[in-house]
Amino acid sequence: MAHRVVLIPGDGTGPELTEATRRVLEATGVDFDWDVREAGADVMDRYGGNPLPPDVLDAIRDAGIALKGPITTPVGGGFRSVNVALRKELDMYAQIRPCKSYAGVRSRFDDVDLIIVRENTEDLYVGIEYEQGTPDAEELIRWIESKGGKLRHRDAGISVKPISVTGTRRIFEFAFDYARKNGRKKITAVHKANIMKFSDGLWLRVAREVAEENPDVAFDDRIVDNMCMQLVQRPEEYDMLVLPNLYGDVLSDLCAGMVGGLGVAPGANYGESVAVFEPTHGSAPKYAGQNKVNPIAQLLSGMLMLRHLEERDAAERLERAISDVVAEGKSVTYDMKPSRDDPTAVGTSEVADAIIAKLETGVVA
Repeated sequence: MAHRVVLIPGDGTGPELTEATRRVLEATGVDFDWDVREAGADVMDRYGGNPLPPDVLDAIRDAGIALKGPITTPVGGGFRSVNVALRKELDMYAQIRPCKSYAGVRSRFDDVDLIIVRENTEDLYVGIEYEQGTPDAEELIRWIESKGGKLRHRDAGISVKPISVTGTRRIFEFAFDYARKNGRKKITAVHKANIMKFSDGLWLRVAREVAEENPDVAFDDRIVDNMCMQLVQRPEEYDMLVLPNLYGDVLSDLCAGMVGGLGVAPGANYGESVAVFEPTHGSAPKYAGQNKVNPIAQLLSGMLMLRHLEERDAAERLERAISDVVAEGKSVTYDMKPSRDDPTAVGTSEVADAIIAKLETGVVA
């Protein structure tokens, strides 16, 4: 039977990246029943200013799986991130961002193979904020002061950072289960428990409890600033990093930079009954329609989706084909050439064509 998958093209360069990925996934020989749904800035006017129409959420809940192109998030105004809204509405509490070195990708590091596991639904990203100068902010400040707290400056905006036992336990249970299923050997909990004793301190305490229940996978922990230093000094000592929402967002970009950038960084979000696969980069609207941007991150996200669907042979063949095309360095986009103005650079669709040719011939290095 064909796998029913919700396909969300996204906006900006999303539609061309998604089309390239769709063609490559079909070339693996796996059958798909695509349910195409629209979301993002390009469709807001048709849905009363809503970039995430309810039918998209309903379709994902029904199918249980989606492949999504990048969607624009305004900076400093406009609607909140569609990506964040999807995670909240579908309770996709776990995000996986693999960061792996591939031959042919320019990087200061070799042989990096890390998996970032980011808790998606708590921490500062819950959006509980109080704007400076508003009555609510003033009331909250007075309440804090009445309980013995003190703000150095009262003209402050305030964000609330909730981290719960329930949310922490389920992300670490997910991480240990993911480690076993995917042959990973060690989990490192990342935190700032030395300073934030009642939020990050809770995170670390519960992490240690879950680790004791899963002795077959090695466990340790690192303070987040020390973790950043160690990643650039000796990344080979680490395997899977499990982080609260904000640290996970920051360190996933750090680790992506270690393997060549967001152009080769896939992503996946998991809930109890749904999973959405997407590249970690943005929509690059200035390049929309130019057949120019790098599709590798979304293609690798499709590879993660194949693994989730238990199409592991197809996933392995796809990753080998991607790796070979990248290593050859011929049919790659401008950002993966030694010089960004290299006239031999190809477009988005041509990268897909080269990978499809590898899949169809079965000729891989």
